[in-house]
Amino acid sequence: MATAKKAPAKKAPAKKQTPVEAQTVSFENADKPLEAPAKPQWEYKNRLYELTQRKKPLVFTIPTVHTAKKPLLWFDPEKGYQRELRYATNQQSPFVDEQKGTATLGRVVFREGALTVPKENVILQKFLQYHPYTEKGIIKEYKPEVIAENQVGYIEAELDAMNMATTLDIDEAEAIMRVQKGSEVSTMSSKELKRDLLVFARNNPYLFLELANDDNVHLRNIGIKATEAGILRLSQDQRTFYYADTDRKIMTVPFDEHPYSALAAYFKTDEGMEVLNVVEKRL
Repeated sequence: MATAKKAPAKKAPAKKQTPVEAQTVSFENADKPLEAPAKPQWEYKNRLYELTQRKKPLVFTIPTVHTAKKPLLWFDPEKGYQRELRYATNQQSPFVDEQKGTATLGRVVFREGALTVPKENVILQKFLQYHPYTEKGIIKEYKPEVIAENQVGYIEAELDAMNMATTLDIDEAEAIMRVQKGSEVSTMSSKELKRDLLVFARNNPYLFLELANDDNVHLRNIGIKATEAGILRLSQDQRTFYYADTDRKIMTVPFDEHPYSALAAYFKTDEGMEVLNVVEKRL
């Protein structure tokens, strides 16, 4: 009996593989230099310029053309050389090397110490920015935000100085005021010393804070007090310190240095700390 043949099994259709393309890297711009950051754009606004001198003339004219007697040159750090300035009302740049054609010269006059330049006159504003008088501080642009910032900093320093002055003890107050008044502080009462200290902190806050945070000021005061009390003795030529009772030499003052500044520095050394302890106990 014949057997039927089995039909061959169908194979599953093969999956199509999508080709993967390798990523290519472009080196077209590899040799090109990096672009420099963009320069800040000019702010178009009305500007007020002032003379900084105390006595301001009714009329003050500044030079607008470069001459041998009154040179108008500005050093350009990017180009590496000095560039000539000229105020020409029909040009777009204050630099001569960038001006083209015939130049119509203009005058710049300060009246009663001030000059207002409208935002439309950009060429004059840039001319004043690079002018040697601005670099020398004869002319300055009035900037209320900068003035306010400086005033806030001074007020904060004044508050810090006044607060510190109220917390200092009498010895620290004497050390600071001795810098200002010298040996006069030895005859002042504690109330007088405290009053002058507060006045000094209010009128000169930055100097007061500098002296209050300076260790040498306190050490100088100890040395001066020890000399006035007869514990230490400074030679007549102000070159050597001795113990007053035994005439034993303590130190030699270096050449061209203040004796009490040198003594304060000596107190910070290992040998000087022992002398400082003896002096403080005797004081």
